[in-house]
Amino acid sequence: MASTYLDRRGEIEAYFDRTAAKTWERLTSDAPVSGIRATVRAGRDAMRATLLSWLPDDMTGQRVLDAGCGTGALAVEAAKRGAEVVAVDLSPNLVDVARERMPAGLKGSITWHAGDMLDESFGRFDHVVAMDSVIHYESGDKVGALARLGERTDGQVLFTFAPKTPLLAAMHTVGKLFPRGDRSPAIVPISEKKLRRLVDERMPDFAAGNTKRIASGFYTSQAFQITRTEPRT
Repeated sequence: MASTYLDRRGEIEAYFDRTAAKTWERLTSDAPVSGIRATVRAGRDAMRATLLSWLPDDMTGQRVLDAGCGTGALAVEAAKRGAEVVAVDLSPNLVDVARERMPAGLKGSITWHAGDMLDESFGRFDHVVAMDSVIHYESGDKVGALARLGERTDGQVLFTFAPKTPLLAAMHTVGKLFPRGDRSPAIVPISEKKLRRLVDERMPDFAAGNTKRIASGFYTSQAFQITRTEPRT
């Protein structure tokens, strides 16, 4: 990938693994959080439920890549459906939390990795899910990463993006008023029209499917589904 992707990846890793690891561990638990963070938690829960609703109820024997697994909630739900899940995140600390939270007796299996979601050594997949994993990258890098994931996907790629809306732009401006230590790397919004054009250009073997926007207080993200239409040669 281009250096812009690598530079941004380093910033994201530093934030989630050092600056905000404890915050995200708490946010993804049942512990009480502030009003703003409660809206983010609710939004993420709704988004996860949306993405899971686009996956088969029975995934026995299927491979799933949870690209940017965080503390592992989506990976666990996929494994409960029988999937063989490869769960990867840039933050070793968050992956450690995910391992600790993994329940016993899953129908499927999960292997946890700290590293880059684009690592080709993970192999091929039936489904790839990238929930809020590409939202910090510039448009070209965003779709470039999705295209690389698509090269190893036989079924569908489910991902989220930050929709480019006046309200979201205003919320991002307000967010910059928070102390730097409480801020994540900037989210890069993209219009759905531009996203569709770039996906069509970079991923011609895939077709767009479902899309759904989730807005909950300080959390706004849009789920998007693309499905392979041409067998990989």
